[in-house]
Amino acid sequence: MTKKILLFDDNADILELCTIILKNAGYEVKSSQTSNNIEEQVLGFMPDLILMDNWIPDIGGIVATQNLKKNPILKHIPVIYFSANNDIESLAKLAGAEDYLTKPFDILKLERIVRKHTSD
Repeated sequence: MTKKILLFDDNADILELCTIILKNAGYEVKSSQTSNNIEEQVLGFMPDLILMDNWIPDIGGIVATQNLKKNPILKHIPVIYFSANNDIESLAKLAGAEDYLTKPFDILKLERIVRKHTSD
């Protein structure tokens, strides 16, 4: 069965690039440029993995991730925090994300981290 990935980033170029890379790697991909109604967005797609940008409008990646982790239906979905921030590791911990990826990222690193969190 195809694994599903939901991308949250306000940068359309990054969403497009990640979508191409991940679709080519065999994943079903959906993206959003906003964290509005984050729980409804995730419930509507039920991904196996979420990639979350720090600067996503409107509530930001930290609060968006924390909201997902408080939801009993969604809290099991791994979140990879990705950002160009220097302190991404501490931001990811604060958000409650399972992992993080620094921007700009290496394509192989992106594929490796996604595979790590979507392997059965």
